[in-house]
Amino acid sequence: MADQISNTTTAQALSHSKVSTEIRVRYAETDQMGLVYYANYLIWFEVGRAEFCRQKGFVYRDFEHDTGAFLAVAEAQCRYHNPARYDDLLTIETQVSEFRKRTVRFQYELIRKESQILVATGMTLHVVLDRQGRPKSFPTSYRHFFL
Repeated sequence: MADQISNTTTAQALSHSKVSTEIRVRYAETDQMGLVYYANYLIWFEVGRAEFCRQKGFVYRDFEHDTGAFLAVAEAQCRYHNPARYDDLLTIETQVSEFRKRTVRFQYELIRKESQILVATGMTLHVVLDRQGRPKSFPTSYRHFFL
C-alpha cells in the first residue's frame, strides 16, 4: 500500500496542468442526422493528448523514440452531454488526473467554444509498455512533463 501511495500523484496535485486545444468539426465527422459520429470523440481525445504533450514541451513521437516506451490505451470512457455539429468550434481541455509508476490517466472536456456548452467528458487510462508489449516504469526523463 505504501508503495502505491508513493508512486501515485492525484488530480488535486495535477490540476495546474490543463491544456486547451481547438478543433472545428468537419463534415466528414458527422452522421446522417448531422451530428458528430460518436467514435470521433475518442479521436479528439487523442488530439488533446498530442497537443498536451506539445504544449508541455515534447513531441509524443520523440518520447517513443527516445525511451522505447509506449502509452497503450487500457481503458477509455466518454460521456456525451450535448451534440456537436458540423462547423462547431470546440475546445478540448486535457489534463493528467492521475500519474503512477506505470500508468497515466488523462481527463477531457469538450466544450462548444461560442456558447461554452459542455459537449462531452471522458478519460483514457494508459499503461507504459516496452517494445515487446510488456509493462515498464514510466521513463524518469519524461515524468516531469506529466506532473
